[in-house]
Amino acid sequence: MSEHNDVCIKKTEYSKDRSKAEKPIKIMDLTLRDGHQSLFATRGRTEDMIPVAEMMDEVGFWATETWGGATFDTMHRFLNEDPWERIRTLKRYFKKTPFSMLLRAQNLVGYRNYADDLAKAFVERAVANGMDVFRTFDALNDYRNFETVVPVIKESGTHFQGCICYTLTEPRLGGKVYNIDYFVKKAKELDAMGADSICLKDMAGLMAPYDAYNIITAIKKEVSAPIHLHTHFTSGMASMTHLKAIEAGVDILDTCMAPYAYRTSHPAIEPLVMSLLGTNKDTGFDIKLLAGINEVLEKEILPKYRHLLDDTKVSIIDINVLLHQTPGGMLSNLVNQLREMDALDKLDEVYAELPRVRKDLGQIPLVTPTSQIVGIQTVNNVLFDDENERYKMITGQVKDLCYGLYGKTAVPINPEVQKKALKGYPKGEVPITCRPAEVLEPELSKAKEETKGLAVDIDDEVLYAMFPVTGKKFLKWKYGKEEAPETVKARSLDQALSEQKLIAKVRAGKIVDKPEKDKPEKSESARKFKVFVDDDYFDIGVEEIGGSPVVSYIQQPQMPRPQNSIMPPAAAPAPAPPAPVAAAAPAPAAAPAEADGTRLKAPMPGMIIEYTKKIGDSIEKGDIAVLLEAMKMENALPAPVSGKIIAINYKSGDSVAKDDILCVIG
Repeated sequence: MSEHNDVCIKKTEYSKDRSKAEKPIKIMDLTLRDGHQSLFATRGRTEDMIPVAEMMDEVGFWATETWGGATFDTMHRFLNEDPWERIRTLKRYFKKTPFSMLLRAQNLVGYRNYADDLAKAFVERAVANGMDVFRTFDALNDYRNFETVVPVIKESGTHFQGCICYTLTEPRLGGKVYNIDYFVKKAKELDAMGADSICLKDMAGLMAPYDAYNIITAIKKEVSAPIHLHTHFTSGMASMTHLKAIEAGVDILDTCMAPYAYRTSHPAIEPLVMSLLGTNKDTGFDIKLLAGINEVLEKEILPKYRHLLDDTKVSIIDINVLLHQTPGGMLSNLVNQLREMDALDKLDEVYAELPRVRKDLGQIPLVTPTSQIVGIQTVNNVLFDDENERYKMITGQVKDLCYGLYGKTAVPINPEVQKKALKGYPKGEVPITCRPAEVLEPELSKAKEETKGLAVDIDDEVLYAMFPVTGKKFLKWKYGKEEAPETVKARSLDQALSEQKLIAKVRAGKIVDKPEKDKPEKSESARKFKVFVDDDYFDIGVEEIGGSPVVSYIQQPQMPRPQNSIMPPAAAPAPAPPAPVAAAAPAPAAAPAEADGTRLKAPMPGMIIEYTKKIGDSIEKGDIAVLLEAMKMENALPAPVSGKIIAINYKSGDSVAKDDILCVIG
């Protein structure tokens, strides 16, 4: 055995009463946050975490990640769940294991830097609701963005874990920008800030095993804080990287339960437990308990989410990540965006353009939100640029980045791109050099004012302040001011299994179209009845032939019966006279798309953030008419001509498809 390998192996058999290891490796489980975020678009519901919560609490994890990252956004936007309630609910089942969250420093759990007052309030509320460990990172590794949140974490007595976002400009560790000296310097900065632990955050799965050994060995010589490794399985190297990290003396590793592991997620815990069995790094975990948890996940939970898993690939790894360095979740978003725009054939061009955009924007690490910033700008360049001009449609977030609102980039931003992005920028055309939040106005008091009569506590106000459009919509659902759509409601296990059976039958060719039967003509003596079945109702025509009533047709009306309505006993209705044409509902005040004038169309699918003008307002060519969110990035759409707004066809919060007419200028 080599001298540097301190994983001493002893003869042993697996049993719960095996002797405790000398230096057991600590494990943080990511199943309930990054696991389903990586594989199932963060769609895991709280109700599907409860069945395994108490068993997971018995495993002995150092912590379990339950919150942060995309969960806060996805829960209120797509699941109609209160993010704060998830912490409180799960805390009732986890009695021993600390909770960890992913905090994007001054970005909190959003996609921009928020004002200091909001940042402080968010961390305070996370602590009050039950958070124990704050895994804190900045997308640019600019630790000035830690200056507001870290003191709140430290004062609360919770655990401050400082992160270094791991990225490369070459296939392996080295080069002029991201080398061992860079990461050691960042680790020393975090140590000086009082980090309780330091995490190497490899969000794309780029870290090679021997690079892990070298970098962890170097950092351990310079800092005393425990070292935590977070690496995704995307490239297929992560399990090997774990073992070399253990040899280098890493203190904590991230894993997922097997059903939520691999692909773009993380290595599974079970093989690691068995690999370290009988060594001085033995986790001490009960493999039988882990197997029991897996059985529940596999049989009772995962069938609900199987439709979200990308089963188009045979391989569970994607070696291309070593070339484009795009985290798995961001890559799937790019593919979906191109598919919705009927431009999936442009994917290779996107791969080729992505490193150019990243270089133009200062070789920034690709992690939320910078992965979205680079990714969406790349798509915009591929779809809208031509031989005469690059960066024709620059997102609001790229403009913010060029202004300095995200922090200092590893290398300077391309000055030509920066100048173009900042032309006419509302805050000024000269980039700032101070801490970004110093130029931001307080946000919480404004949020409190705007949510009067809707928000009932500070948690509601903080949610709205971070996500004004979707947050307001969620609060209306939460308090019954609007009916939540079916798309955000939970599916039962029976529903999921029925859908899978139906899909299997279709694929097997067992479902065929039934031949149409000739429908008999309806006579004047036919009577109409209404038949109610659950939430649907049908118009039934009944005609007596030879003294016996016979059902001659069944027609389901186009408009469904309002939910929860109570219908009186059916009576034969008197035939209603046909409604005159003049009684038809008038056209909405927002003029229809057919209005004369120049139409501003959606260049991509997205959600309306706001219109800058109202009907009747004048607008100049080039002025911003609509703010459209696409993949959580803001796109400012300019007016194609000068004139007056004569039609607005959507409102804030509405989803639109590519080429939908957003407004008309006459």
